[in-house]
Amino acid sequence: MVVLATKCYVGGDARERALDGLGSLIQNTVGDLDVTYEVGRRDDDFPSVTLEGEDAVVARNLLREEWGAITQDFEAGETYVGTLESWDEDGFVLDAGQAVRIPADEIGLGQGSPEQIRTRFGLVQHLPLSFVYGDSPRLSDDQRDELYDWTRGTGRVNVNSATRAEVRATVNRAGHAQDIVTVERQGLLEQSVICKEGTDPPGLLASIGTHLPSEILAVVP
Repeated sequence: MVVLATKCYVGGDARERALDGLGSLIQNTVGDLDVTYEVGRRDDDFPSVTLEGEDAVVARNLLREEWGAITQDFEAGETYVGTLESWDEDGFVLDAGQAVRIPADEIGLGQGSPEQIRTRFGLVQHLPLSFVYGDSPRLSDDQRDELYDWTRGTGRVNVNSATRAEVRATVNRAGHAQDIVTVERQGLLEQSVICKEGTDPPGLLASIGTHLPSEILAVVP
């Protein structure tokens, strides 16, 4: 079994749609392998995937590479993935199966308080983030580079509590299909809408925000 480092925290029909969508994504990843799988959801909202078959080890490794995996034990200097659970003046708290605090001086995303950094980089709650474990855990270099790239592009609108298909449908319904490049999946329920050149991210946020029961943050270059 592998526990994916992304959360399914919605309820009711939305949960069923999200888990069905996850099953389709897993099929896309492991469908050519000799393996059967079953998708579940733990009490802490992390999805679990039970795999059986000749290629089960390969399939587990592919899923870990794509989503990150929740593990019981951490080794110093190794990179893991956790979801952004909370933040305060002392730093970020990630849920990686257990709480991992990233101190403010280990975030590594420039000046400002953790709340200001979170807002500037569009870090919606539950967004998966990679970190390096140690006595003082820090965001990984690759994660920092990716987030800095977000601020150098054409702008983004980041959303939680919705699948990629739901966000795309909302953008289309709001009449902004021509204003975006794509909707980039960050986690199962965390998406990043990449704006086209000339599209105003705060304006796009205001237009689609009324249609989504989500936290939405704009990344302005």
